[in-house]
This record gives sequence, C-alpha cells and structure tokens, in this order.
Amino acid sequence: MSQSLQHLIFDSSVPFAERAASVFNFQRSSNSVYSIFTEVLGISGDISNDFPIHKIPLIPIRVFKEGEIKSYEGTADLLFKSSGTGSMTQSRHFVKDRSLYIKAIEKEFYRHFPKESTSLLCYTPGYAENPHSSLIWMLNHLVEEDPSGLSRFLPLQKPLKKELIRNLIDSGQSIVIFGAAFGLLDLIEVGSDSLPESTHIVETGGMKTHRREISKTELRNMISEGFEVPQHHIHSEYGMCELLSQSYAIGGEWFEAPDWVKISVRDAEDPTKICDPLEPGKLGIIDLANLYSSSFILTDDMAVMDESGRFKVLGRWKKAEMRGCNFLIDSE
Repeated sequence: MSQSLQHLIFDSSVPFAERAASVFNFQRSSNSVYSIFTEVLGISGDISNDFPIHKIPLIPIRVFKEGEIKSYEGTADLLFKSSGTGSMTQSRHFVKDRSLYIKAIEKEFYRHFPKESTSLLCYTPGYAENPHSSLIWMLNHLVEEDPSGLSRFLPLQKPLKKELIRNLIDSGQSIVIFGAAFGLLDLIEVGSDSLPESTHIVETGGMKTHRREISKTELRNMISEGFEVPQHHIHSEYGMCELLSQSYAIGGEWFEAPDWVKISVRDAEDPTKICDPLEPGKLGIIDLANLYSSSFILTDDMAVMDESGRFKVLGRWKKAEMRGCNFLIDSE
C-alpha cells in the first residue's frame, strides 16, 4: 500500500483531500504517536475522501524533538537533525525512503529554476557544521544533478569574485546563488564583486550565528544593493528538517506551497480554528511527502495567509525556541 501512496501523493490529478485522507489513514494506523494524538481528539478510525481537510488534526512540531516519529518499522535511510545550539534539543526526522525527498526537491526547485539551464552556487555557513542538515543534503543533490557540472559550494568567509565564476558567466548558464540570509550579507561585507543582473539569489532565512534580527524587506534591499541584482531576482526558500518539501517566494515575500502541500494559519489558542486572511496565527502544514513520518504538523512559526492561499512567515512565537529556519521578522 505504501508504494502506491508514494505515487499518489504527487499526483495532482487526484484531489488534495483524497490524497490527504489516504495518507492520514496510513499514518493513523502505522504511526503510534499520531494514532494516540488523533484518538485523544476523537478520531479513532479511517476518514473518507470528503472529510474536511481543516479538521484533520495537526500534531505540534515539538514531537520531532521528543521521540522517533515514524510510520514504518526498521532503520531509516536518512536522518536529519535541526540546527539546535547549546542546550537546545534538536529535532530528528527519520526518513525511510530518500526517493521521496529527492522527488519533492526536484519537482519544486526545477519548476522555478529549470535543470538544463541552471547552475547553483551554495553559501551555507551555520549549516555546513551540521552533518545531518537536510538543507545541505538538498543542495548537495542539486549540485550533483547539474548537467553542466558547474554547480558547487562556495568557500566560506571568502569574497565572491567574478574570476571564481567566470566559467559560469561565459557558459550562458543561469546562475542561482543559494545561501543563508545573514551569510549572504557577510559575503557582501567581505568584498564580493557585483554579479550579473541575470543572477538569481535564493535566501533561506536563518543562521545559527546571526547578529541581529532585521525585516525581510530590509534583507532583500541589502542583498539587492550589495550584489547589484534586481529585486525581482531575490527569492526566499522555506523549509525545515521536519519537512521533506520546500516552498519558495519568487521575487517577493509571499510563499507558494507545492501542490502536495496544504498550508493553513491556525489560532494559537485554538489550533482547530482557521484564522481569517491576513490574521496572524501559527503556521499549519500538511506535507504529504512526509509519508513515513508525520504529514500533519502545527509549527511554531507565526504567519499570515492571503485570500489566494499564499503565506508569509512573520517570525517565531516568543515562547518557541529559535532555530535555523525562517525567523526574520517582517516589519510590514
């Protein structure tokens, strides 16, 4: 059954509610933690395809810190850990089948940045020290899959000079620089050259050694001015070790989720309540690619959603632990 589910979750011809119901029924019966959680909330059996999506219980994301959240038996193919520092307890994501992660990575990244014409330069201080970083694993995969062979990781704490990327500039490949937000600012400060206007920059909002919190708007302005790249070529990525899917904000600050992911914003005091458009709440995520862990998650990120279903991350709830995700506070 699980093999057929792996194909179903990415099949956009099937209504999302039907895909979500199938994954819920699988995880309710095979994930002991989620089974107990849903039973306490009054769901002790399978749900039908027309079950309201917003009524599927979202488990608090902290469970990834408290135990092994698995919808399978046996050993994990991959283990990802969050970038917790000091005494902070790290989240752990046990991944049964890396092919699900690969499919989620490729379908969404290549939708925005076509494989045959894109080369990737990665600058990831704060993540590189974590041997179990899901972000580093993702970028490694994208670098290895580049048909041109020109993608690579940039050396840390060294300026980005045109000479270092001359082959990319001369090849005509579309250049995408993917980096930790404050790492990109450091790259500017150490004397990096301006980049071709056609360059795209993707920031992933967070770094363990950040200096201060700034607004997303200020960050985008600083990156655009520092590298002399137009604002509409500055993008953001939203992801975390507990999720196998990423969302991208292309040329702005509003994220769009992949078609196998459903976003909602929940009342912090009553997570069963959906917030109105532009009303801040906790970000709820149904990530069907999390087939073998937990797909139904209530994060500790504060967000708003517009009427079209796009979402904007505003920061972290004050009581939530800071970690290497999208914690930049938006001043708007």
